[in-house]
Amino acid sequence: MDGRFVPQLTYGLVVVEAVRRAAKRPLEVHLMVEQPETCVEAYAQAGADILTVHLEGLSDPRQTLKTIASLGPRAHLAISPGTPIDRIEPYLDVCDGVLVMSVEPGFGGQAFNPVALAKLSQLAALRSQRGDSFRLGVDGGISTETIGPVAAAGAELIVAGSAVIRSHDYAKAITELEQLARSAA
Repeated sequence: MDGRFVPQLTYGLVVVEAVRRAAKRPLEVHLMVEQPETCVEAYAQAGADILTVHLEGLSDPRQTLKTIASLGPRAHLAISPGTPIDRIEPYLDVCDGVLVMSVEPGFGGQAFNPVALAKLSQLAALRSQRGDSFRLGVDGGISTETIGPVAAAGAELIVAGSAVIRSHDYAKAITELEQLARSAA
């Protein structure tokens, strides 16, 4: 987060590099920044396995996604709750994944916006119709109540920040969410 695309600021390259050294799982970096095309190379070099950029912050989405892919990470495109699916459709052929935001980007702890369910379903249908292979993700407001419906709507990559961080037992919270997602998918 850069304090411009979203009002908050968060960690940058130094933290990504440190996490990469310790991580045994793929590292996804979600850039909620203006003009992400100016920093994708640095984050790829820092060790991102997946780079997610917001459609709303890009001047040339197709070129940025191609650049990310050429650098090595998988290229994911995020859309905010108010962005219609038809705005992302022209770029689905160069996406490895689509992240549907179910909250406005930039603040944790927001309530889930059910518009995400319709978007996930619509994207899953488009993927099937077109024969594309992009993965579907969702971020925002995920809880034990919302994880089942988003998994049933097609989400494969599910970000559950507050549901885990606000728990007294992270491992138990993650296990419960995983079980609920698997049973609904």
